[in-house]
Amino acid sequence: MITIKTPEEIKIMAEGGKILAKVMKEVAKLAKPGITTLELDRAAEALILSKGAEPAFKGREGFPYSLCASVNEIIVHGYPSDYVLKQGDIIGLDLGVLYKGYYSDMSVTIPIGKVSFQAKKMIDVAKKSLALAIKKVKVGAATGDIGNTIQKFVEKQGFSVVRDLCGHGIGKDLHEDPKILNFGEFGKGEELVEGMVICIEPMITAGDWKLVKAKDGYGYATKDSSLSAHFEHTIAITKKGPVVLTE
Repeated sequence: MITIKTPEEIKIMAEGGKILAKVMKEVAKLAKPGITTLELDRAAEALILSKGAEPAFKGREGFPYSLCASVNEIIVHGYPSDYVLKQGDIIGLDLGVLYKGYYSDMSVTIPIGKVSFQAKKMIDVAKKSLALAIKKVKVGAATGDIGNTIQKFVEKQGFSVVRDLCGHGIGKDLHEDPKILNFGEFGKGEELVEGMVICIEPMITAGDWKLVKAKDGYGYATKDSSLSAHFEHTIAITKKGPVVLTE
């Protein structure tokens, strides 16, 4: 069921989103050659708690960490570990917070040191596809408008869109209706109405879009071991257009 948020609820979610954006910025600064993904997780959790919020992911479906750290071919939900980041890696940082009873969720993919031309281009394309998709968010539009915009842009640039994972609604639950696919047709899907809050999160790959369970048993990886990138924002739908809450 799709839940409609009041202006007061959206204000609370914006406060939580601002906390999340600040934490993400600090964690991204730490992601350099020589640091482990487990150290990034510990830093993320400490920062979230210091700002009066709670980690959204910790304990969810048995996930024992606050940060999803997805390196190279891992698409999402990567387990933090003793893996030491090295130059040439790319890492997806996915974080969520619970603040005053409401969730917010965001993700970025960043290069570690100097990376390949293909890796940099893929990161840029994923980030740009999210920006283009957000521009399609308005009252009366459809979720298919978002997915179609992402798919067309990503595929035109020579990359693939993951089909088996998607964005979602968000509020008092981390994952709410509707599903926000990263592919589809204009005019299809759920209609966007004022007061909805959604997470748009393009997940793209340098090779085929098919995925498998990662070796840690929790994350998802590309079946062909190609690189992947993931970006996400939490967005409120208003009469005046989209409002990004995680900035």
